[in-house]
Amino acid sequence: MKTSDNNISRKDFIRNSALAVAGLTLIPNIMTASPFDEKNLSIKGKMSLKNVRLETGFEYQDGEVSSTKTDLFYIEVENGKIIKISPNQPSAKAVDAKGLLMLPAFKDMHIHLDKTFYGDQWQAVRKRTGGIKGMIELEQKMLPEMLKNSTFKAEKLIELLQSKGTSFARSHVNIEPTSKLQSLKNLQKALENKKKGFGAELVAFPQHGVFYTDSVPYLKEAAKMDIDFIGGVDPFNIDGDIEKVIDFTVQLALDNKKGIDIHLHETGDSGLKTVEYLIKKVTENPALKGKTYLSHCFVLGKLEAAKQEEIAEKLGDAQIGIVSTIPFGRLIMPIPTLYKHNVTVLTGNDSIVDHWNTFGTGSVLQKANLMAQLYGYSTEFLLSRSLKLATGNILPLDDKGTQQWPKSGDKANFVLINASCSAEAVSRISEVESLVHDGNVVF
Repeated sequence: MKTSDNNISRKDFIRNSALAVAGLTLIPNIMTASPFDEKNLSIKGKMSLKNVRLETGFEYQDGEVSSTKTDLFYIEVENGKIIKISPNQPSAKAVDAKGLLMLPAFKDMHIHLDKTFYGDQWQAVRKRTGGIKGMIELEQKMLPEMLKNSTFKAEKLIELLQSKGTSFARSHVNIEPTSKLQSLKNLQKALENKKKGFGAELVAFPQHGVFYTDSVPYLKEAAKMDIDFIGGVDPFNIDGDIEKVIDFTVQLALDNKKGIDIHLHETGDSGLKTVEYLIKKVTENPALKGKTYLSHCFVLGKLEAAKQEEIAEKLGDAQIGIVSTIPFGRLIMPIPTLYKHNVTVLTGNDSIVDHWNTFGTGSVLQKANLMAQLYGYSTEFLLSRSLKLATGNILPLDDKGTQQWPKSGDKANFVLINASCSAEAVSRISEVESLVHDGNVVF
């Protein structure tokens, strides 16, 4: 398809736009959203798509999934929902998906939208001194300047995520004596500006400790605002008291009907004690089951196999999820063990070009790809299952190959992928195409 005025292909236009808006990326195969003309959308927000590829089932050879069956369909969307899925109508007047594969839109479930250099002047990470408390001192110096244009940078970071197929994020947002509530307010402005094509849930995050710096009054105030989780970070290393910090966090969450999401980087005895104490508190307070998460939780990767099994089983029973950034190198997280015990596992990009981390691509599909590599998930079946890490546990086919997404009535949150099936998409991190209307990405 050609643009009307300069005779370059739409794909070239997409590619050039991606480089102009998002900057160069370490993943050259993923480009930005595809602009669909406004004429394809009715006044009531209705849109039709033809030549949409959907997964329909598995094919087997010698009892093993050997490939994934797909077919082309005609899909109607109205007011943000899929209202009809029918056999393909190649001659219909509709947006031509050109055989691209439709997948659930991606979810970045651990990111810091509120503090980034992305979209602003380039800065690399400075040499760290003084451990975590040294980084707190550095933040206290840097945050006042960073907050001056944090709304703008958050919007640019959201655009980067959208260009990688992500339409939803869980963002931790600093709540501490330096930022007070300003970081939260600035991020809320950015999310309001991007709400047509992007959703988020927020974690009140005491980056500088709950008690190490007196974050308590600000956390209590934030808990009454439009946030979803009470956060935390390394209760022993920063505040020196696991039980005091967890007790405060649990009570604040219960009092304000919020969830919990705690950063835990500690890999020694204190890390294990934190996990075990949180399991105890959630078990005592069932209202927190299914609403409590440990981010990173690197200690799991340091445990002996038998202890990993024990803790994974307890996490599953308490319905405490793990949000892993899929570290690699010497530390390999036991994600298959967590899945075995029905522990919810999510992923995110964490830091993207900020004072904590110079790296970060914005792609959660890359995270799924990395997990598949780390655990040898090279078969069709396991690659297809790996996709759930990027989609927040939504898969087109269930484990038996029965189609379960999309269905009529589902929210129209989707991306179109240049791949024959989800296994291929995970394997090669395929090109993402999304819809853009009225200046906003529409999934």
